[in-house]
Amino acid sequence: MGNVTSTVAAKFAFFPPEPATYEVFREGGGTGKLFFSGVSVEKNMDVHLVETKAGNKIVATFWRHPYARFTILYSHGNAADLGQMLDLFIELRLTSA
Repeated sequence: MGNVTSTVAAKFAFFPPEPATYEVFREGGGTGKLFFSGVSVEKNMDVHLVETKAGNKIVATFWRHPYARFTILYSHGNAADLGQMLDLFIELRLTSA
């Protein structure tokens, strides 16, 4: 019974904000590179769209710093989304050398 409870709880655990706080779009509108709205190209951010087994699409970003020797892996909780965390990521990218 615990498995059923976990599955049901997981379906209701994340409530994405309405309206969405960001958009992801492809270069040229086709199959080109993915971009994140509100982030300029010089921020050195790679955007990835990951599809889960359940068919959900998750946006993942990788922020490059030209002098960084390490990588910070940040996973936000269910109460936030990437658009809401954008200022934090920009600040981390600026200071993580």
